[in-house]
Amino acid sequence: MTVRSSRFRCLLAALALGAVVFVAASTEGRAFGSALARDFNTRASTAEADPRAELGAPTAAEIVIPPSPAQWATDMAGFLSPAVLETVNARLRAYAEREGYQVLVYIGRTTGGYPIEEFAVKSFAAWKVGRKGLDDGLVLFIMAEDRKIKIEVGYGLEDRVTDARASQVIDGILAPRIRAGDPDGAVPAAVEALLGFISGPGPLDEAPAERPSKSKAEVPPIVLTIGGILGLILLITHPQLAFFILQLLFSFAGGGISGRGGRGSGGFSGGGGRSGGGGASGGW
Repeated sequence: MTVRSSRFRCLLAALALGAVVFVAASTEGRAFGSALARDFNTRASTAEADPRAELGAPTAAEIVIPPSPAQWATDMAGFLSPAVLETVNARLRAYAEREGYQVLVYIGRTTGGYPIEEFAVKSFAAWKVGRKGLDDGLVLFIMAEDRKIKIEVGYGLEDRVTDARASQVIDGILAPRIRAGDPDGAVPAAVEALLGFISGPGPLDEAPAERPSKSKAEVPPIVLTIGGILGLILLITHPQLAFFILQLLFSFAGGGISGRGGRGSGGFSGGGGRSGGGGASGGW
């Protein structure tokens, strides 16, 4: 039953690919492929210039994402004393080298009128915080003039630094101490609490339940041969449509751009960057 089903799916795949080539061989197919590719490229360019354009939002004032930090702890507002800033930076650098988790502190002046949640998500993605395939990074954002705080948590740490725990750090440590005029005590204490959540016992320490293995059905050589020939014909006769199909395939592949976290001439660059807005926000 499994072999028949597998052969049937392979036959359907070969027929579908043949249909694509047949459509592409016609005048309508060429026009469709060109129009589709142009529309895709136009949308990609528009979204890259301003992600809100796809939603019809005004694009007059674009959000400004800071360059990737060159340090693990960055203070652009003079919020911390130099000695405390260096201490926090050294602590986070040593933690990353020992544990592998990438935790940053970024202190700026203002988001320029944007919600700190949006600023944090876009900065987190642009800096690619966390390791590739794990997205186990975290950034503590503090905007001094806006008096706002956001803890942005990567997907890989959401079960350790939950929204409730992130709120606890903001409401129980950062906000009260900053209001009391003690930012030099607030930030290091918050960092230690976050590192404790990450390295302490959590769901990741539990043995994962075994998933039933899926049997890999072997694809008949004839199907691979036919698919390869049809794909080559499509690539030669209609490279634009073939390129568009490849773009769609790669867009579903996912994953971040590989890189190494830490300091460098080009600033911080990890391999993750996916967060989805996890964490918490607040102010003082």
